[in-house]
Amino acid sequence: MDQANQPWQRFFARHAPPPPKANAGFFPSRRGQAGPSASSSGSSGGHLSAATMTSSPRRAMSARNLRGSREKDAALNSKGAASLLPSSSNRAVKNEAEYEECRRRLRRLVLIEGVPTDDFRVPGTDLPSRPLVWKILLDVRSLDPACFLSLVARGPSPLHDKISNDAFRTLATDASFKKKVDEAMLIRLLDSFVWRYWDESNEARPLFSYVQGMNVLAAPFLYVMPSEVEAFECFCTFIEKCCPTYVQPTLAGVHRGLELLDRCLQSVDPSLYNHLRSKNLTSELYGFASVLTLCGCTPPLTQTLQLWDFLLAFGAHLSIVCIVAQLLLIRDELVSSAQPMKLLRQFPDLDAKSVVGIATTLVRDLDDDLYDELVTHMVEL
Repeated sequence: MDQANQPWQRFFARHAPPPPKANAGFFPSRRGQAGPSASSSGSSGGHLSAATMTSSPRRAMSARNLRGSREKDAALNSKGAASLLPSSSNRAVKNEAEYEECRRRLRRLVLIEGVPTDDFRVPGTDLPSRPLVWKILLDVRSLDPACFLSLVARGPSPLHDKISNDAFRTLATDASFKKKVDEAMLIRLLDSFVWRYWDESNEARPLFSYVQGMNVLAAPFLYVMPSEVEAFECFCTFIEKCCPTYVQPTLAGVHRGLELLDRCLQSVDPSLYNHLRSKNLTSELYGFASVLTLCGCTPPLTQTLQLWDFLLAFGAHLSIVCIVAQLLLIRDELVSSAQPMKLLRQFPDLDAKSVVGIATTLVRDLDDDLYDELVTHMVEL
């Protein structure tokens, strides 16, 4: 196959522009804050705005420049680790251009080669690579342990009972998660999240609060990050910048995502879409949990983390395309089944590499207007 026509080349052609600054317009500023986050700045991973997508030229990057060796990427990542890793010393990033170059290379590494396994250690540290990669992609450059401890000290939040009721069910069948993340850690993080955004002058409508599915969205951060402080900061940044519409009381963004899931499936595979519709099956019936959790509900967790590497690098909106990819992986079984809902009640175990491979191929074929709606639906109602 011609290198210029490989799926990842075409995917990069659509994602060629550098990631813009995070969307700060979804929620109004509060108490003099400049935007939705007072603790983090910069861009939200690889999120691309509709304006950026429609104005950018569709041109493939050079195969030679994209394919760079693992050794070259690892050398750059280790070079940047000392200054980019958020730590208690709160070291400033001295070279913004180098930081953005590191992010660009990490995005390429995620797509082409994948994040190194947990056995790999960032040179000069005892840290696995994924925590560092996620913090760089989320642009989490500093931590505030005192703030987190003060939130924990406030005790159970107004939504503590709801949080506790959901916490014990979170990834309940994943032994590795249960071994590393206990229920108290998850409750503590989510209670602190509620307190962080609780506006005492308007308790009926805080900026953010706990909603269904948030426990599953928090789980990967607690599993990946070395400390609860880091997990909390990354989780808050992720919610604020990547999927604010998904955590509104009405789950407006989730329902919009389900509508877009139907439209994407109809666009890329009309035959499968029509077959499911003939059985009165829409994404509202089979895709709610997957859309709500950005595929976080589909085991195993190791594969979920690999998929989230991709979503943090290129945009959480691509979770919708990844769900379409999961459907295409079982297409033959769905089409031949008289009762496809039996297959859709629980998706097969996630295969992140296959899903990402299909998703990157599908992206280039989506109508521009539909793709722009995908990009914006998580940050704009």
